[in-house]
Amino acid sequence: MRRNLFVVVLLALGAGACRQDMHDTPRYEAYESSAFFADGKAARPTPTGTVARGWLREDETLYTGRANGELVAEFPFPVSQADLQRGRDRYDIYCTPCHGALGDGQGMVVQRGLRRAASYHQDRLRDEKVGYFYDVVTNGFGAMQGYAEQIPVRDRWLIVAYVRALQLSQHATMAEVPADRQGALDNPPPKKAETPAAH
Repeated sequence: MRRNLFVVVLLALGAGACRQDMHDTPRYEAYESSAFFADGKAARPTPTGTVARGWLREDETLYTGRANGELVAEFPFPVSQADLQRGRDRYDIYCTPCHGALGDGQGMVVQRGLRRAASYHQDRLRDEKVGYFYDVVTNGFGAMQGYAEQIPVRDRWLIVAYVRALQLSQHATMAEVPADRQGALDNPPPKKAETPAAH
């Protein structure tokens, strides 16, 4: 019995010491040379036209804010009320610290002494195309970093839509307000009285 047990243990130890070619297959390390290929490199060049999975950018307008190299004036998809709310949420996260809640360039970091961000309400930016804003959010401008890594493509467009809404909100005329809503502007609803908190 002991002899059989000894043989089993010996076989188990021997099997564990065997080479594991499937576990540790022969392979090239990064930048290793190879005598197999004529150029002496193990890494093969990428075929022309190869695009990494998830990086096909067929819609130039959607991904760059341009059409035929020119900045676009229209959004690449319809923007709904829910989209504007999403744009506002993303704006509050990424843009408010510098540009402020109203887009006037008076965000919290400016109030703390850092350089003032651009106001969206200056004539130059009110007249800019939406493609310009998308390009700036994507690639940055001046002291502003690009947000392509942090903000998905569609959300960048929704931020631009919300910036347009901010611009309209600060420069709208009474003629642009629907007639049935004009009275509400002249007579805003009274504020609710605050109730004392229970202790």
